[in-house]
Amino acid sequence: MIYDLQKASMWKRISAFLFDAILLSVVAVLCAWLLSVALGYDGYSATLNDAYARYGESYGVDFNMSLTEYESMTAEQAANLDAAYAALSADEEALYAYNMLIQLTLLITTFGLLLGFVVMEFTIPMLFGNGQTLGKKIFGLGLMHTDGVQVNGRTMFIRTILGKYAIETMIPVLIILMIYFNILGLIGTLVLLGIGLVQIVMVIATHTNSLIHDVLAATVAVDIGSQMIFKDRAAMIAYKEKVHAEKAARQDY
Repeated sequence: MIYDLQKASMWKRISAFLFDAILLSVVAVLCAWLLSVALGYDGYSATLNDAYARYGESYGVDFNMSLTEYESMTAEQAANLDAAYAALSADEEALYAYNMLIQLTLLITTFGLLLGFVVMEFTIPMLFGNGQTLGKKIFGLGLMHTDGVQVNGRTMFIRTILGKYAIETMIPVLIILMIYFNILGLIGTLVLLGIGLVQIVMVIATHTNSLIHDVLAATVAVDIGSQMIFKDRAAMIAYKEKVHAEKAARQDY
């Protein structure tokens, strides 16, 4: 075991990331499904779909038409579509179901992902120690502070919840959802591109090739088999003093 930084190779980091991402997706989807059942998401969806089908049949329009079909409509067809949307907007039950679907989609996505991150990226690494997820465990990787001290609960919270979940995942996901529901347009796309650019710059510019979550938590992924990790700062200082004393003892005066 040596004290010098034994930075994990990029290929191992990518492999561990992909493995963890698959497991995280499974857990998050399962949590989201349980939340959707508990909150009655399918009921609101069925109500809205029934309203679309009813008004579509009444006015002879297809709410799911493509952009090409929309642009090729006659004046009469366009008028029927506008009337159908007006009737749909005046339907309080359908409007309520639509608003609930938007709110529940945001809520279920937010907490489904949060539970996934808490289980896979916080709880498991705390149980394994040294910040090891299942992917890191398999590929022989671990985490430590950039000063060589082992990570703790506070560090993992910052890295996982603030960095990975809030900044790197939820901001892009919420922007994508708002673009989907026509709440955001070009601004949302620019923000997504900006986050991606920041990540690329950090990987290139930092000597540890770190992403946002590692920079925030001051952590680095290392080869757990060859990296010396200190229990706390006092142990690190004591080790440095010992090495310095041994080096001084070997010098000729």
